[in-house]
Amino acid sequence: MTVGCPLSCAGAYARRVDDPNDERFYFRQLLSGRDFAVGDPLAAQMVNFVYAIGDRTTGECVLVDPAYDPAALVEAVGADGMTVVGALATHYHADHIGGSIFGHDIAGITGLLEIVSCPIHVQRDEVPWVTRTTGVEADSLVAHEPDDVVRVGDVEVRLLHTPGHTPGSQCFLAGTKLISGDTLFLEGCGRTDLPGGDADLLATSLRRLATLDDAVVLYPGHRYSIASHATMGAVKESNPVLA
Repeated sequence: MTVGCPLSCAGAYARRVDDPNDERFYFRQLLSGRDFAVGDPLAAQMVNFVYAIGDRTTGECVLVDPAYDPAALVEAVGADGMTVVGALATHYHADHIGGSIFGHDIAGITGLLEIVSCPIHVQRDEVPWVTRTTGVEADSLVAHEPDDVVRVGDVEVRLLHTPGHTPGSQCFLAGTKLISGDTLFLEGCGRTDLPGGDADLLATSLRRLATLDDAVVLYPGHRYSIASHATMGAVKESNPVLA
């Protein structure tokens, strides 16, 4: 896995890594309490999504927001012949990367690092928040600038800085798949009343996401709607926060 320069200097994607005919592109959406962390009432209540993105040819993948049961997540992708070589964090909240919430301790990147020695990719503004929430030292984190690109084999993941829900919230664009964390949901957006939240910054971030092509498919950080994903064209039409 390599870290590339921002897309502005890296140029356009060499190809559509998520093309249905491209057998190299590996992508999974896993729901907490159903696909992993089964029997964990908090995981079932919070309905977090964890994602895996990778290259089937190299057998490498990264996990996005590996909370609740990192060992089960590593096992799940391992059953597909994939090896975890890194993690991407959308933001610092414990239900996404581990820590304490509502009096509960949630496993996350700390537990992942006990299983796999790998970099944790975060937005630079989120570094102090991540270290405080998880206890992970800064030297285990890779701090990114807006529009950096993380490469997993031949797969490119563009990191979009979308502050507002938290200072360093970021979304991940791989081909036509957008993993939006808690910045944007199918039927709403992230809250801004938690530490580090900023409604004005979130509004700016949402306007930026609204410029994405209608064919891009949105994959949110929680299953707060019946559907688990939708095209940006459909979200623009139905989501009031993008009106």
